[in-house]
Amino acid sequence: MAANFSWGAFTRATELRQRIWFTLGLLIIYRLGTYIPVPGIDGEALRNFMNQAQSGIGGMLSMFTGGALGRMGVFALGIMPYISASIIVQLMASMIPSLEQLKKEGEQGRKKINQYTRYGTVVLALFQAYGLARSLEAGGLAHDPGLFFQASVVITLVGGTMFLMWLGEQITARGIGNGISLIIFVGIVAEIPAQLAQFLSQGRVTENSGLETIGVLVMVVAVVTFVVFMERALRKIRIQYPRRQVGMKVYDGQSSHLPIKVNPSGVIPAIFASSLLLLPITISTFSGNETGPVMSTILAYFGPGQPLYLLFFAGMIIFFAYFYTHNVAFKTEDVADNLKNQGGFVPGIRPGIRTQEYLDYVVNRVLVLGSAYLAAVCLFPEIVRDRLGVPFYFGGTSVLIVVSVVMDTINQVQSHLLAHQYEGLIEKSQLRGKRGKNGTPRPKRAPARR
Repeated sequence: MAANFSWGAFTRATELRQRIWFTLGLLIIYRLGTYIPVPGIDGEALRNFMNQAQSGIGGMLSMFTGGALGRMGVFALGIMPYISASIIVQLMASMIPSLEQLKKEGEQGRKKINQYTRYGTVVLALFQAYGLARSLEAGGLAHDPGLFFQASVVITLVGGTMFLMWLGEQITARGIGNGISLIIFVGIVAEIPAQLAQFLSQGRVTENSGLETIGVLVMVVAVVTFVVFMERALRKIRIQYPRRQVGMKVYDGQSSHLPIKVNPSGVIPAIFASSLLLLPITISTFSGNETGPVMSTILAYFGPGQPLYLLFFAGMIIFFAYFYTHNVAFKTEDVADNLKNQGGFVPGIRPGIRTQEYLDYVVNRVLVLGSAYLAAVCLFPEIVRDRLGVPFYFGGTSVLIVVSVVMDTINQVQSHLLAHQYEGLIEKSQLRGKRGKNGTPRPKRAPARR
């Protein structure tokens, strides 16, 4: 972006600047909402509880909600219920014929699917808000436990989640970038300075802390660089289009490339796997010491940093990478049908079933590298945090989200700047066409006689 960025073009792109200011304004509203507390919460007890849980699940969830969970703000659930509902609807659309047919109906089908996603968001938010209200009562964090407290918490948290969903849709439609992704991005980035300051302050009071601090910072830069490189990596398949005739003109055959990302599923497998692993830890954290023998055994073997935890985490990431790619992100059957309808084919491969089989073969081989990359990025920080005792949550999922959102937003800014430059060139060409060589207006021609 730095090579192609021009401040002159940016200052002239008034629409782009308006979109950026609109996006920043809504994100500021989101940050202010994280500081508005849920009614009926004992602030001192909540602060003590979060300080005790900060090194574990408390710090992790607080970072993903932008600190709203640690302060028990109105946005404590964050946007994750909407993310979960959209992923579930996408998976159901790939398996249920009626929903799959809606996806092929264009704009109307997309609106219906979005409506189903909103309904699913309300259901998931109600379930999570009620569970959180009961957990707050069990942990002694409520001033006046009871039905009224539960209702107020549920209404407040569900309303906050739906408001965040509306904010995300407004940013996507009238701002710059993907609104939902930017909300998650801001929530993660907002907590990094405080966690980094805590890490540096702890490093000053331990032995050999200087080298460890420098090593961790270098590791962060190396992981981010590796993620950027892998997210931009592609496997290109050559596509050939035959010679065609349109009217009296004959167009020669053209060739292009079908790009397949090394990681087609993005950060979805990591989010799914993290959600499954965080479920028992979340239940135990908010229920205090009231854990049965089964839960105690699960926590003993599946605690953060344990071998079974790491093995299960890697297995779930690899499974969801294949499952989500084949069912949602890159459906080879649809790609093969589209190529066949457009007259394109892979050289040496017959259109139709053979092309689908070839694409399955290529995608499966690419996913070996892609799923291994996802597992490595997610597991490496877990191992380092467990061995070195890094006090802030440096997780692979958060790194993937931050890098992906930044790259997507930069691409959209470049697209707006490029469109503005094209519009300027078109306006100049039109003005030059209306004037002569010396700048004088061209005389109007009299209508030709018939």
